[in-house]
Amino acid sequence: MFGYYLELALRSLKRSPGLTALMVLSIGFGVAASMTTYSVFRAVSGDPIPWKSSKLFVPQVDMWGPTGRDATGEPPTAMDYADAVTLMRAHRAELQSAMYPISPLVVPADPGKHPFNVDGHAVYSEFFPMLDMPFKYGSGWSDHDDVQRAPVAVISSKLNNKLFGDTNSIGKMLNIDGRDYRVVGVLNHWDPQPRFYDVVNTDSGGFVSGGEDVFLPFQGAVAVGIGTAGISNCNESPKEAGFEGLVHSSCSWIAYMAELDDTAAVARYRDYLDGYAREQRRIGRFNWEPNNRLRDLPAWLDYLHVVPSDTKVSLLVALGLLLGCLVNTAGLLLAKFLRRSVEIGVRRALGAPRNAVYAQFLTEAGVVGVAGGVLGLLLTGVGVASVKFVLPGDIAKLARLDPSLLMLTLLVAVLSTLLSGLYPTFRAARVQPAWQLKSN
Repeated sequence: MFGYYLELALRSLKRSPGLTALMVLSIGFGVAASMTTYSVFRAVSGDPIPWKSSKLFVPQVDMWGPTGRDATGEPPTAMDYADAVTLMRAHRAELQSAMYPISPLVVPADPGKHPFNVDGHAVYSEFFPMLDMPFKYGSGWSDHDDVQRAPVAVISSKLNNKLFGDTNSIGKMLNIDGRDYRVVGVLNHWDPQPRFYDVVNTDSGGFVSGGEDVFLPFQGAVAVGIGTAGISNCNESPKEAGFEGLVHSSCSWIAYMAELDDTAAVARYRDYLDGYAREQRRIGRFNWEPNNRLRDLPAWLDYLHVVPSDTKVSLLVALGLLLGCLVNTAGLLLAKFLRRSVEIGVRRALGAPRNAVYAQFLTEAGVVGVAGGVLGLLLTGVGVASVKFVLPGDIAKLARLDPSLLMLTLLVAVLSTLLSGLYPTFRAARVQPAWQLKSN
């Protein structure tokens, strides 16, 4: 029976090619606009580590007091060296790590190759299991390596391929900033967007092109003077020059993340932070009441407005455009269906039930939806390829046309057109056969 209704739908659409083209264009452009903006919104607003984000927390310690708070009374978003190291030594979380971005110079063993800089982070050993980082070879270093400031390194598979070929390089030596480091782990591809573990040290709101190639022990990097490649904010100027002055200052430049497995652990950690602040006040370092924060990862990303506000606005505008296109399509379908009132009246008089009329005209609406969806797929591809002209490159490159988006585009086109056709089909099915037969 569906084949019969499909044949009727195709015949009807061929009889009005101009009207059919207008409906297909309306659906195609509306769906393409909404799906293009959705592809960007999906890329920037997705949970970067959904299986664990509710257990990852970012603590903030108010080490500047009232003069260093923003208009809402928030403390600095990063820590100074003293507070970060103290929290690490206290170890009140299941897993935790202080971290800061680095950009050291890698010197290849082959003298014919030029040295080059790589992006990375100085972290503690617990950084790797806390973020469930995937290893291709080896693993992260040990807590003992942290204490001993061992010259060890975890590198990306990209850097491994560049320096050692596609081989297991565990145990091999790597020259970083003129010092030899032993490779203990090689990561599989890992490039979360946004870079959720250290959003505060990026200029682009957490979205950074390319992954990181090297991870070094935090205290070891500080000891040999590998400076930060991130952002440092100071309430007062450091008393010493260079990186050493930054380490000894109250400037905020170190990101911090802790894993807390349940609400009791969260409550204990909050109490610890407040107790730490009160202790600092007792010894004279602080002279203000505790003003700390502890947010889980989703709340932290929301607080820092990691999802650009213009993508949300664009999505709403595109959805509004789609709604307008659907209303326009509904009007065109209504005009088209009611123009066939005589045909409907004859069919009803010959015994066709209303369900048959519903099936016939909804099939016709579905055909329009499929055609609009195919056009929408093509236009969505063009739109995704064009977002680089209107959005920052680090964000635009995240928008991609994958099978799930293709299926969603086609599904949205068909379902939205069927919804647009409900009222016109209802009106068509209510046509009274007697009135149409008498008038004709």
